[in-house]
This record gives sequence, structure tokens and C-alpha cells, in this order.
Amino acid sequence: METDADRIPTFFRFEDLRIYNKALEYIEWVHQTVRLIPEAESNGLADRFVVSAQNIALHIAEGSSRNKSQFVYYLKMAKSCVRECVVFTTLCKGMDYIHEEAFDNSRNQLMEMTKMLGALIGSLQKSPGGPGDDND
Repeated sequence: METDADRIPTFFRFEDLRIYNKALEYIEWVHQTVRLIPEAESNGLADRFVVSAQNIALHIAEGSSRNKSQFVYYLKMAKSCVRECVVFTTLCKGMDYIHEEAFDNSRNQLMEMTKMLGALIGSLQKSPGGPGDDND
């Protein structure tokens, strides 16, 4: 099993962020889960859910190449996308597209990402200094 110490740093530093990797895992989970939604009944719900999940990772990646205050802005946008996913999760549960276990799984992942984003935002706002990522 690979540990954080075993990882080779990447050219794009956002790929080393735990929150970015957690967002990628959530995107995979959403893709697997929305397959359960009947296309005829979803009214685009599945597509919008996937886009919101993808936007979490996209905002993290985009913001990482900006200065610190802009990175914080993009991280807050990622948090907004997390909240969108909460709504989509609730809608899916209410329409009986997902079971209680999937509902709880989604909410737990979203809560964890919210905490991780909040911690990263807090650390960026406290620390002095430079840009988010100069390697891009």
C-alpha cells in the first residue's frame, strides 16, 4: 500500500492535495451511483449531479494556479459545489433512486470534503505569502 511518504511529487501540485484526490474519488462514486437513475425519469438530474461533483475537483485545480486570495475564492467555489451535491444526494434519496446506505455514504464524503476545504482555506488565510502554485 502506498503511503503519503512513498508518493513522488507531481508537476501539478494540486494533484498532491488530499482534498483533490478525495474529490476524484467522489466523482467516481457519483458516476457509479447515477447509473441507478432511470434516464427517462431523471430530467437531467444525473448529468447535473456529475457536473457538480466534477466542479469540486476543477475548482481546486484551477484555483491552485492563482494567487492565494484567488485560490481561497476557488476553494470556496468548490465548497459551493459540495453543497450542490448535498442537494442532489437528497433529491436522489427522496425519489428512491438511491438507498439509505448510498445516501449516508455520499453525505459522509461531502462532510469530509467540506472539513478538508475549510481547513485548507483556513491555513491559506493564516499563512503569509505567495501564490497558490507556481509550477503550472
